[in-house]
Amino acid sequence: ALILDPDLLMPDEPSAGLAPDLVADMFDRIDAVNDGGTAVLMVEQNAKEALRRCDRGYVLAQGRNRFTDTGRALLDDEEVRREFLGG
Repeated sequence: ALILDPDLLMPDEPSAGLAPDLVADMFDRIDAVNDGGTAVLMVEQNAKEALRRCDRGYVLAQGRNRFTDTGRALLDDEEVRREFLGG
């Protein structure tokens, strides 16, 4: 995916099926790609980790956007935590 030096990388569930000790490494690699100038648009079920690392997050429910904000703001939002992040 990176061989042609894309402007945008769109990983879909990149942590799915990985051993827990490999998840942080995978996210670190995606961060490095982003730090190198490639925009990243990621769909990820590991919401807490994705929101910790993202500039902007979108929380979807039943195919509709429920929340949009910075990752940090979404992690700090009481309703988001209660409904989507397990409290």
